[in-house]
Amino acid sequence: MQAAFQDAKDPKRCLKEFFGFDGFKGNQEVVIDSILNGEDCFVIMPTGAGKSLCYQLPALMMEGTAIVISPLIALMKNQVDNIRGFSDSNGLAHFLNSSLSKSDLNKVVTDMLAGDTKLLYVAPETLRKEDTLDLLSKVKISFVAVDEAHCISEWGHDFRPEYRKIRQMVKAIGEVPILALTATATPKVQYDIQKNLGMLDAKLFKSSFNRGNLYYQVKPKGRKDIVHKEMLSFIKQHHDQSGIVYCLSRKKVEEIAEMLKMNGIKALPYHAGLDAKVRANHQDAFLMEDCNVIVATIAFGMGIDKPDVRFVIHYDVPKSLEGYYQETGRAGRDGMTGDCLLYYNPNDVEKLEKFMKDKPVAEQEIGGLLLAETAAFAESSQCRRKLLLHYFGETFDEKNCEKMCDNCAHPKPKQEVSNDVKAALQCFDELKSEFSLTHIVNFIIGNKNDNAIKSYNHEQHSLFGIGTEKDKLFWKSLVRLALVNGYLFKNIEKYGLLSINEAGVEYIKNPKPHEMSVDDEYENVNEENFDSFKLESVCDEVLFSDLKELRRKVAKEKELPPYVIFQDPSLEDMAIKFPITLEELANISGVGKNKAQKFGEQFIAYIEKYVQDNDIERPIDIVLKGNSEKSAKRVSIILNIDKKVELPDIAKQLGISFDELINEMEQIVNSGTKINIKFFLEQFLDDDLQEEVVQFFKSADVEDIDAAVAYFEGEFSFEELKLMHLQFVSDLAN
Repeated sequence: MQAAFQDAKDPKRCLKEFFGFDGFKGNQEVVIDSILNGEDCFVIMPTGAGKSLCYQLPALMMEGTAIVISPLIALMKNQVDNIRGFSDSNGLAHFLNSSLSKSDLNKVVTDMLAGDTKLLYVAPETLRKEDTLDLLSKVKISFVAVDEAHCISEWGHDFRPEYRKIRQMVKAIGEVPILALTATATPKVQYDIQKNLGMLDAKLFKSSFNRGNLYYQVKPKGRKDIVHKEMLSFIKQHHDQSGIVYCLSRKKVEEIAEMLKMNGIKALPYHAGLDAKVRANHQDAFLMEDCNVIVATIAFGMGIDKPDVRFVIHYDVPKSLEGYYQETGRAGRDGMTGDCLLYYNPNDVEKLEKFMKDKPVAEQEIGGLLLAETAAFAESSQCRRKLLLHYFGETFDEKNCEKMCDNCAHPKPKQEVSNDVKAALQCFDELKSEFSLTHIVNFIIGNKNDNAIKSYNHEQHSLFGIGTEKDKLFWKSLVRLALVNGYLFKNIEKYGLLSINEAGVEYIKNPKPHEMSVDDEYENVNEENFDSFKLESVCDEVLFSDLKELRRKVAKEKELPPYVIFQDPSLEDMAIKFPITLEELANISGVGKNKAQKFGEQFIAYIEKYVQDNDIERPIDIVLKGNSEKSAKRVSIILNIDKKVELPDIAKQLGISFDELINEMEQIVNSGTKINIKFFLEQFLDDDLQEEVVQFFKSADVEDIDAAVAYFEGEFSFEELKLMHLQFVSDLAN
């Protein structure tokens, strides 16, 4: 086969003979023709469009060995296995990296020297070694392909210093054609790559970045428990389908993977902190469909050719839009629909900015600009596809999105803003310089307290405060609209400063109609501290009212205060999740197994009838299981109480205050677990007084410890009565 390919002149015939395809996609054929003619080429082609074929086929057709420089061992192994699958000779393709045993390395050298190897994949770190260069000097090299070429650029999303030394390594090999390939490159990154590789005159082949089969959506990332439930529901809707969840930290990867596993999802973690063998096993499990979901740091996925990934979730905000595009590009490579969900919280952006504070100033400014682009994408109310493609220098009409993003599928109300666009552009035109989005917005709204405004004396300008009747969010949205529609120029070299261009000047003279929705304003949430955030009620108000009435009836039958049966938050949770079995009821907030069995039958019977009568589709994820530090703490409290350890000693042992211990015990009791702290209460309360306090609590319609303190005229402290009330609820409700 090798000889036939070396003599072959027709790429289409070779494509059919070796790979079994009837024709090329997109720019593949013209790229291959250019390589066969010995020309330098720069290929920008989205993930899934067939970049690898652009160097695999000419490598098989040309005399000698093609060197493919690749950043990841996983990528090399995946592609080599793929090529070998089409051939009867394993020697046709090899990879050379630190993972090889001595015998494997000898096999590579033998096949290379025998002229059997057409494709050799190497990492840049391996390429620079003397042994590697010595081997390559003994064989004919057909061309060098630099895959994932965006790693060369400091402006790219995955910069790798070793990649900037590739040109000198190629020179050591000899004067051979260079092929650079990437799925993501802004105009700035593109220039940086070509300049570094010494190929400014290379033929450029740029495919559209549009992935029409991907649905883009952004959701607010608030309380962790709520986001986890949303994720579970989202993943379970993709029943038994493959997906990737991206996180920025190893700790978060482990946490999310564990949460998914505990809730019945076949999920595995993937990050650099895992042993190499474990990582490889997890990757293989994902490829072989032994696991449905990989939870990974941003390194996972490059070069993993799994066509049927149906969804990609970004749990954390990506560091750049290039990274976001690359990672969402893992979905739908088979041409079928892929769902791309991004959770956005401005607090995440602030965290990433803090992480950069120890880096060089230039690197901080580049990183800050890339983050600002990502934030603008997440907050925007414009077509997400249009924004993404504009970022990569491509014009797109949002009418062609076909409701394949949340903003087009569920558009917000729009307002006519042509006069406002004109006013904003006039400000740029009058100021005659380049300014940040923040500066120009402060100028328009007349912010005299801004230091930059003062330094330029812009508060003296006649147009200062021209837009005071509208707020900062409106003008920020409008400037972004003007940028995406081509009326402003963003100077990447100057960290994203904006200035008016010819199209903008023309617009001032001849305004065109423009409509705009104001961008979304996301709450800055500390996701770890979710006790301080109130969940907005989405419960069925009719059912909630009915359940309160049922609770009153049950309480009267059992001669107990209603709150002892189920508290209001528990009834509200029932009116959200509609539990219809005791097991489901036990997982409702503040219920637990014992309370469900004791009081639950009438409630689940009522809810089941209500669901049937009103044709209600119940949520998929009734339960969100977890094994947090809180769970471990509460288990420790229960065990120590069983051992009759003094409560102050338990608090000291756990490193918490006595008030915090009481709060934890309250959560334990409210979740349906029985406790017995009578050994502690008896130290300050005899039997008669205990009975008197219990009778007071039985007569009260609501839990009101302050009222109890007043009733007993200060005989007991708030904490003492709180503990007595905990025992009262535990005895009667659990």
